[in-house]
Amino acid sequence: MTVLTTDCVGKDYGTRQVLTAASLSVKAGRIEALVGRNGAGKSTLMGIAAGLITAKHGLVIWKGERLKRARLWQLARKGLMFLPADGLLAPAVGVRDQLLMFAETFPGGMPAEEAIRHMRLDECAGRRIVELSGGERRRADIAAALVRRPACLLADEVFRDVAPLDCEFIGSILRELAEHGVAIAISGHELAFVMHYSDHVMWCTNGTTRELGSPQTASENDSFRSEFLGQQWNSIGAGSIDTKSIFPNL
Repeated sequence: MTVLTTDCVGKDYGTRQVLTAASLSVKAGRIEALVGRNGAGKSTLMGIAAGLITAKHGLVIWKGERLKRARLWQLARKGLMFLPADGLLAPAVGVRDQLLMFAETFPGGMPAEEAIRHMRLDECAGRRIVELSGGERRRADIAAALVRRPACLLADEVFRDVAPLDCEFIGSILRELAEHGVAIAISGHELAFVMHYSDHVMWCTNGTTRELGSPQTASENDSFRSEFLGQQWNSIGAGSIDTKSIFPNL
Protein backbone atom coordinates (compact mmCIF):
# COMPACT_ATOMS: atom_id res chain seq x y z
CA MET A 1 0.00 0.00 0.00
CA THR A 2 1.24 3.48 -0.88
CA VAL A 3 1.24 5.58 2.29
CA LEU A 4 2.66 8.91 1.10
CA THR A 5 3.07 10.39 -2.37
CA THR A 6 4.34 13.66 -3.76
CA ASP A 7 3.21 13.99 -7.35
CA CYS A 8 4.77 16.29 -9.94
CA VAL A 9 5.86 18.93 -7.43
CA GLY A 10 7.82 22.03 -8.26
CA LYS A 11 9.72 24.47 -6.08
CA ASP A 12 11.87 27.52 -6.65
CA TYR A 13 13.78 29.85 -4.36
CA GLY A 14 13.67 33.24 -6.01
CA THR A 15 15.20 32.86 -9.46
CA ARG A 16 16.61 29.40 -8.68
CA GLN A 17 14.31 26.59 -9.75
CA VAL A 18 15.12 23.50 -7.69
CA LEU A 19 12.30 21.13 -8.67
CA THR A 20 10.10 21.22 -11.76
CA ALA A 21 8.23 17.91 -11.78
CA ALA A 22 9.50 15.64 -9.01
CA SER A 23 7.66 12.72 -7.42
CA LEU A 24 8.21 10.38 -4.49
CA SER A 25 6.16 7.35 -3.50
CA VAL A 26 6.63 5.69 -0.10
CA LYS A 27 5.04 2.27 0.37
CA ALA A 28 4.36 0.22 3.47
CA GLY A 29 7.07 -2.33 4.20
CA ARG A 30 9.52 -0.82 1.72
CA ILE A 31 12.58 1.42 2.00
CA GLU A 32 12.75 4.00 -0.77
CA ALA A 33 16.15 5.56 -1.50
CA LEU A 34 16.19 9.12 -2.80
CA VAL A 35 19.60 9.84 -4.29
CA GLY A 36 21.17 12.61 -6.33
CA ARG A 37 23.92 15.20 -6.43
CA ASN A 38 24.27 18.06 -3.94
CA GLY A 39 21.66 20.69 -4.75
CA ALA A 40 19.52 18.32 -6.80
CA GLY A 41 16.53 18.94 -4.52
CA LYS A 42 16.38 15.77 -2.40
CA SER A 43 15.95 17.58 0.91
CA THR A 44 13.47 19.99 -0.68
CA LEU A 45 11.40 17.09 -1.99
CA MET A 46 11.43 15.39 1.41
CA GLY A 47 10.52 18.67 3.09
CA ILE A 48 7.54 19.07 0.76
CA ALA A 49 6.46 15.47 1.42
CA ALA A 50 6.68 16.12 5.18
CA GLY A 51 4.71 19.36 5.05
CA LEU A 52 7.64 21.54 6.05
CA ILE A 53 8.03 23.25 2.68
CA THR A 54 5.25 24.59 0.48
CA ALA A 55 5.49 23.47 -3.13
CA LYS A 56 4.98 25.88 -6.02
CA HIS A 57 2.79 23.25 -7.64
CA GLY A 58 1.98 19.55 -7.36
CA LEU A 59 0.21 17.30 -4.90
CA VAL A 60 0.91 15.61 -1.59
CA ILE A 61 -1.27 12.53 -1.07
CA TRP A 62 -1.59 10.67 2.25
CA LYS A 63 -3.18 7.22 1.99
CA GLY A 64 -5.21 8.30 -1.01
CA GLU A 65 -6.27 11.68 0.46
CA ARG A 66 -5.17 14.66 -1.61
CA LEU A 67 -4.00 17.46 0.64
CA LYS A 68 -4.54 21.05 -0.46
CA ARG A 69 -1.68 22.10 1.81
CA ALA A 70 0.43 19.51 3.58
CA ARG A 71 1.47 20.54 7.10
CA LEU A 72 3.83 18.57 9.30
CA TRP A 73 1.68 18.76 12.44
CA GLN A 74 -1.32 17.39 10.57
CA LEU A 75 0.67 14.61 8.91
CA ALA A 76 2.30 13.75 12.25
CA ARG A 77 -1.15 13.16 13.73
CA LYS A 78 -1.88 10.78 10.84
CA GLY A 79 1.33 8.81 11.45
CA LEU A 80 4.19 10.59 9.65
CA MET A 81 7.60 11.01 11.27
CA PHE A 82 10.31 13.20 9.76
CA LEU A 83 13.99 12.93 10.72
CA PRO A 84 15.80 16.04 9.43
CA ALA A 85 19.43 15.88 8.36
CA ASP A 86 20.58 17.86 11.41
CA GLY A 87 18.75 15.60 13.87
CA LEU A 88 15.34 15.33 15.46
CA LEU A 89 15.87 15.59 19.20
CA ALA A 90 16.39 18.77 21.23
CA PRO A 91 20.15 19.27 21.83
CA ALA A 92 19.94 20.43 25.46
CA VAL A 93 17.68 17.64 26.76
CA GLY A 94 18.71 14.11 27.77
CA VAL A 95 18.07 11.09 25.58
CA ARG A 96 15.95 9.19 28.12
CA ASP A 97 13.83 12.22 28.99
CA GLN A 98 12.98 12.83 25.35
CA LEU A 99 12.17 9.20 24.61
CA LEU A 100 9.87 9.10 27.65
CA MET A 101 8.10 12.19 26.27
CA PHE A 102 7.70 10.43 22.91
CA ALA A 103 6.24 7.39 24.64
CA GLU A 104 3.75 9.55 26.53
CA THR A 105 2.71 11.49 23.43
CA PHE A 106 2.57 8.50 21.07
CA PRO A 107 1.60 5.39 23.06
CA GLY A 108 1.65 1.98 21.46
CA GLY A 109 5.22 1.75 20.21
CA MET A 110 8.30 0.28 21.85
CA PRO A 111 8.73 1.30 25.53
CA ALA A 112 11.41 3.96 25.98
CA GLU A 113 13.75 1.80 28.07
CA GLU A 114 13.49 -1.04 25.58
CA ALA A 115 14.27 1.36 22.72
CA ILE A 116 17.33 2.58 24.63
CA ARG A 117 18.59 -0.99 24.98
CA HIS A 118 17.65 -1.88 21.40
CA MET A 119 19.65 1.06 20.02
CA ARG A 120 22.62 0.41 22.35
CA LEU A 121 22.22 3.74 24.12
CA ASP A 122 22.45 2.49 27.73
CA GLU A 123 25.69 4.30 28.50
CA CYS A 124 24.57 7.66 27.12
CA ALA A 125 20.83 7.68 27.90
CA GLY A 126 21.31 10.20 30.70
CA ARG A 127 23.36 12.59 28.60
CA ARG A 128 22.15 15.53 26.54
CA ILE A 129 22.00 15.17 22.76
CA VAL A 130 24.63 17.90 22.31
CA GLU A 131 27.12 15.72 24.22
CA LEU A 132 26.75 12.73 21.89
CA SER A 133 28.73 11.66 18.83
CA GLY A 134 27.15 11.75 15.37
CA GLY A 135 26.41 8.04 15.49
CA GLU A 136 24.92 8.22 18.98
CA ARG A 137 22.70 11.12 17.95
CA ARG A 138 21.37 9.23 14.95
CA ARG A 139 20.82 6.10 17.05
CA ALA A 140 18.82 8.27 19.46
CA ASP A 141 16.74 9.56 16.55
CA ILE A 142 16.02 6.00 15.43
CA ALA A 143 15.17 5.07 19.04
CA ALA A 144 12.52 7.81 18.89
CA ALA A 145 11.17 6.17 15.74
CA LEU A 146 10.95 2.83 17.55
CA VAL A 147 9.00 4.50 20.36
CA ARG A 148 6.83 6.43 17.91
CA ARG A 149 6.29 3.48 15.49
CA PRO A 150 5.05 5.71 12.64
CA ALA A 151 3.14 4.62 9.57
CA CYS A 152 5.71 6.49 7.46
CA LEU A 153 9.27 7.55 8.26
CA LEU A 154 11.17 10.10 6.17
CA ALA A 155 14.87 10.23 7.10
CA ASP A 156 16.96 12.88 5.35
CA GLU A 157 20.73 12.23 5.19
CA VAL A 158 20.24 9.35 7.60
CA PHE A 159 23.89 8.19 7.54
CA ARG A 160 25.57 11.62 7.57
CA ASP A 161 28.41 12.01 10.12
CA VAL A 162 27.90 8.40 11.22
CA ALA A 163 30.74 5.87 11.48
CA PRO A 164 30.51 2.80 9.20
CA LEU A 165 29.64 0.31 11.95
CA ASP A 166 26.87 2.60 13.21
CA CYS A 167 25.64 2.92 9.61
CA GLU A 168 25.36 -0.86 9.42
CA PHE A 169 23.49 -0.99 12.71
CA ILE A 170 21.11 1.84 11.83
CA GLY A 171 20.46 0.27 8.43
CA SER A 172 19.54 -3.03 10.06
CA ILE A 173 17.08 -1.27 12.39
CA LEU A 174 15.47 0.52 9.44
CA ARG A 175 15.02 -2.88 7.85
CA GLU A 176 13.33 -4.10 11.05
CA LEU A 177 10.91 -1.19 10.90
CA ALA A 178 10.12 -1.90 7.25
CA GLU A 179 9.50 -5.56 8.04
CA HIS A 180 6.90 -4.37 10.58
CA GLY A 181 5.09 -2.49 7.82
CA VAL A 182 6.53 1.02 8.19
CA ALA A 183 6.86 2.95 4.90
CA ILE A 184 10.37 4.45 4.82
CA ALA A 185 12.21 6.90 2.59
CA ILE A 186 15.89 7.70 3.13
CA SER A 187 18.33 10.02 1.42
CA GLY A 188 22.07 10.44 1.62
CA HIS A 189 25.42 10.50 -0.13
CA GLU A 190 26.79 7.42 1.66
CA LEU A 191 25.72 5.34 -1.33
CA ALA A 192 27.22 2.07 -0.16
CA PHE A 193 24.78 2.09 2.74
CA VAL A 194 21.84 3.91 1.16
CA MET A 195 21.75 1.48 -1.78
CA HIS A 196 22.38 -1.59 0.35
CA TYR A 197 19.53 -1.05 2.79
CA SER A 198 16.92 0.18 0.31
CA ASP A 199 14.42 -1.79 -1.76
CA HIS A 200 13.82 0.79 -4.46
CA VAL A 201 15.79 3.75 -5.86
CA MET A 202 14.53 7.15 -7.00
CA TRP A 203 17.06 9.41 -8.73
CA CYS A 204 16.62 13.16 -8.26
CA THR A 205 18.19 14.95 -11.23
CA ASN A 206 17.59 18.02 -13.40
CA GLY A 207 14.62 19.16 -11.35
CA THR A 208 12.72 15.91 -11.66
CA THR A 209 12.93 12.30 -10.46
CA ARG A 210 13.53 9.04 -12.28
CA GLU A 211 12.30 5.72 -10.93
CA LEU A 212 15.12 3.17 -11.28
CA GLY A 213 13.74 0.05 -9.57
CA SER A 214 15.78 -2.14 -7.24
CA PRO A 215 19.32 -1.12 -6.20
CA GLN A 216 20.70 -3.87 -8.46
CA THR A 217 18.69 -2.62 -11.44
CA ALA A 218 19.61 0.97 -10.67
CA SER A 219 23.32 0.15 -10.53
CA GLU A 220 23.08 -1.35 -14.02
CA ASN A 221 21.34 1.70 -15.51
CA ASP A 222 23.77 3.27 -18.00
CA SER A 223 22.65 6.88 -17.44
CA PHE A 224 22.71 6.51 -13.66
CA ARG A 225 26.20 5.00 -13.75
CA SER A 226 27.67 7.52 -16.17
CA GLU A 227 26.04 10.63 -14.69
CA PHE A 228 26.00 9.80 -10.98
CA LEU A 229 27.54 6.56 -9.70
CA GLY A 230 30.62 6.46 -11.89
CA GLN A 231 31.75 3.47 -13.90
CA GLN A 232 33.86 2.08 -11.03
CA TRP A 233 30.79 1.55 -8.84
CA ASN A 234 30.45 -2.01 -7.56
CA SER A 235 26.88 -3.08 -6.85
CA ILE A 236 26.19 -4.22 -3.29
CA GLY A 237 22.53 -4.93 -3.76
CA ALA A 238 22.70 -8.15 -1.75
CA GLY A 239 24.71 -9.67 1.05
CA SER A 240 26.61 -8.04 3.88
CA ILE A 241 28.67 -4.88 3.59
CA ASP A 242 32.44 -5.24 3.86
CA THR A 243 33.30 -1.90 5.48
CA LYS A 244 37.04 -2.49 5.02
CA SER A 245 36.67 -2.67 1.24
CA ILE A 246 34.44 0.41 1.17
CA PHE A 247 36.58 2.39 3.61
CA PRO A 248 40.09 0.93 3.17
CA ASN A 249 41.78 3.60 5.31
CA LEU A 250 39.89 2.70 8.49
